[in-house]
Amino acid sequence: MTPAERESALKELDDSRERLLGTVRGLSGEQLEYRTTPERWSVAECLEHIIVVERFMLQTLQGRMQLVPDPSKHSDWEGRDEALTKQMIAGRKEPKQSPELFRPTGRWPTEKLLLEFEATRGRTCEFSATSSGDPRSCFLVHPVLGQLDGYQWLLIIARHCERHRLQIEEVIAQLA
Repeated sequence: MTPAERESALKELDDSRERLLGTVRGLSGEQLEYRTTPERWSVAECLEHIIVVERFMLQTLQGRMQLVPDPSKHSDWEGRDEALTKQMIAGRKEPKQSPELFRPTGRWPTEKLLLEFEATRGRTCEFSATSSGDPRSCFLVHPVLGQLDGYQWLLIIARHCERHRLQIEEVIAQLA
């Protein structure tokens, strides 16, 4: 990962954090738990999902960075980082079912969700800023997007947050 890529990943992570916090700041507990329909997630459930997925992605990426790089591997999106991040948001038009592991279960009280998100995002940003290995040389398979390098996973973490922020906006719009 080049210094410019590191800076770009950190900016994406920080920008998505700020947008999410700006979207949910000031919502009451009742608003955070409101569901538009029984099968749709509430704002609180979206927040929990974002946290759980980000923690899993970061932990997995940290583990992969400990392995010896395999020069035979490459990203299915090699050279197309911007297209990848656009696909992540464009994919919001086609809702996906989250794997059971990442579905909200009420892991944290509603009033603790933003603290958990901030702590998780802080760890992700710290890893992005200080990792000594090259995330471009480690690879993980995304179930929809295919094989991605570690840098692309950092971008996906930010875009995953944004994808669900848009979902949160849909719920908030129904509150009015």
